[in-house]
Amino acid sequence: MKKTSVIISIVLAALSISAFAFADEVTIRMYLLTVEGTGKETGTVTATDTQYGLLLVPDLKDISSGLHGFHVHQNPDCSPSVKDGKPVAGLAAGGHYDPANTGRHEGPYGKGHLGDLPALYAGPDGKIALPVLAPRLKVSDIRGKSLMVHSGGDNYSDQPEKLGGGGARAACGTVK
Repeated sequence: MKKTSVIISIVLAALSISAFAFADEVTIRMYLLTVEGTGKETGTVTATDTQYGLLLVPDLKDISSGLHGFHVHQNPDCSPSVKDGKPVAGLAAGGHYDPANTGRHEGPYGKGHLGDLPALYAGPDGKIALPVLAPRLKVSDIRGKSLMVHSGGDNYSDQPEKLGGGGARAACGTVK
């Protein structure tokens, strides 16, 4: 009987380890943005599937201190593009990832864009390292898209400013 329980324990341990080993994960290189294109690398964001949703672990530097909007954007392109005759940093990434075409910005827990992620916080040293969780996403949802850090915060609403008032696109990385 004791031998059977040891074997069962080993099998259960192996199954739990293998389930964790098969969790999808991707590391995204992030770059500072300018109207001329992508600038220097500013770090990485590692995205991992968990039972609670997509865990995003940033390791970023050289970001202005304070809160920053953080989103999945539709296109895997961080290049600038032209809007109203003016170059805009990161505009080729397109809008927020919104496969259901909700047209609403309601934050990571609302029923709006799936691309709405929890805001990131950069300390006075310009580093962002606090992990965030996107409960409605998986790694497979963000492949072929881009991650965007905005210059300002995010109020998870379209009021008083559209898309949470996050401001300019500050850093971006494409998800392969």
